[in-house]
Amino acid sequence: QLQLVESGGGLVQAGDSLRLSCTVSAASGRHFSSSAMGWFRQAPGKDRDFVACISWNSEYRFYADSVKGRFAVSRDNAENTVYLQMNSLKVEDTAVYYCAAFIGQNGYSNPAEYDSWGQGTQVTVSS
Repeated sequence: QLQLVESGGGLVQAGDSLRLSCTVSAASGRHFSSSAMGWFRQAPGKDRDFVACISWNSEYRFYADSVKGRFAVSRDNAENTVYLQMNSLKVEDTAVYYCAAFIGQNGYSNPAEYDSWGQGTQVTVSS
């Protein structure tokens, strides 16, 4: 597994931007550079929802419809880090954002097909 640490969250106003980072702090039996990575978010009282994912070599990137055109996922395998650039933030983007490593086959939007979850970083967007 990977031990992941998210950072970059904060309190911003609607329309602002944030860049989240997810960095490997330790690894056991898994290589970040060969793992597809995903971002999810969870608002209070709601399920953990898929936001974006990126293949190990950055060739494939998928986004939830709610963030398409506003968010961009990227990675730097040399730095063992995956990023989520969030632009034009909306109040409804408020949530705890998590990164995780994909271990499944095809269900890239299914949180059950991920492991190595980080502790999350809070993003709060005010109107």
